[in-house]
Amino acid sequence: MISLAVSSPLSSSPRGISSSASRSPPPPFRMASPFPSLKSSFHGIRIGNAVRVPTPVPYRGGGNERMVVRMAKREEELKEIRAKTTEEINEEVVDLKGELFMLRLQKSARNEFTSSEFRRMRKRIARMMTVKREREIEEGISKRLSRKLDKKWKRSIVVRPPPSLRKKQEEEKAAEADKSA
Repeated sequence: MISLAVSSPLSSSPRGISSSASRSPPPPFRMASPFPSLKSSFHGIRIGNAVRVPTPVPYRGGGNERMVVRMAKREEELKEIRAKTTEEINEEVVDLKGELFMLRLQKSARNEFTSSEFRRMRKRIARMMTVKREREIEEGISKRLSRKLDKKWKRSIVVRPPPSLRKKQEEEKAAEADKSA
């Protein structure tokens, strides 16, 4: 049985090893210390148990009501989306992607914009695409064929301004018509 211990330069033999055991050879190179009075008795590394136990966070009530409201809104939104036809969903996805593009332009131009709109639009697009895929699964369309159809649909999209830009353009035309009249 071998026991390990920390050896000290002051003792003649390391602790924990019997005298009949062979002694370790002296180190091949010893550097002279610039401070001979300062000697360390520690030659090794200490490994301690540094496991931290996470402390439990006390429960604070009140957060669940907001979560329930959000889930209810999501369910209502999904009901609205499921009530639409696939063509209407495709049209709205195109419009939302255009709006998302306009938001990115506003951000890059350092105009005022609402940052929460990015997430809201992306989530809405994802929900619509999910409903679209659910319908494809009901029809028995495989994932591979779905991707092919999606590529065809994306190529067939006619680039048009998003609804917010169209609304702004209509307002400008109405203002010009009022000026000229």
